Amino acid sequence: MSKKYTAEQRQAVLARLAPPFNESVKDVAKAEGLSMSAIYNWINAAKKQARPFQEEEAPPESEAAADWTARDKFAAVVETAAMNEAERSAYCRSRGVYPEELALWRKACEHATDWADDQVRQRADANKEAARRIRNLERELARKEKALAEAAALLVLRKKAAAIWGDEDE
Repeated sequence: MSKKYTAEQRQAVLARLAPPFNESVKDVAKAEGLSMSAIYNWINAAKKQARPFQEEEAPPESEAAADWTARDKFAAVVETAAMNEAERSAYCRSRGVYPEELALWRKACEHATDWADDQVRQRADANKEAARRIRNLERELARKEKALAEAAALLVLRKKAAAIWGDEDE
């Protein structure tokens, strides 16, 4: 009999796999009495939901960063991409944001493309599944049309035979 786990319990197990704990799947499975495949299934499910399997608690935004739009944050990430750490720190001081916020914005930008890729992949998988289902339905329809044509031909032949040799049933 399989034991049902709540979303919170699953999240707690997955959190043990991520930093700062970084426990192995084998160790967590043994400690929790789970199969490794169950944990891998949970990891894959979390990835499919386009979110990291550990909910990171973001530090509070500075007052200046709270007014920034997504476009401004993206522009800041692009502007600072080629800068070294000292230049990035100076940039952040001049704009009134923390370097940690800039790092989070960069990470969000990187994950945004992953999310878009996942969406494209999910649509492609759905299209493949729909095409497969259509092919199967078309095959089944052709089979049933053949059977119906055969049954109709047999009825016509039975009527012709009865007309030629007389009806034995009557």
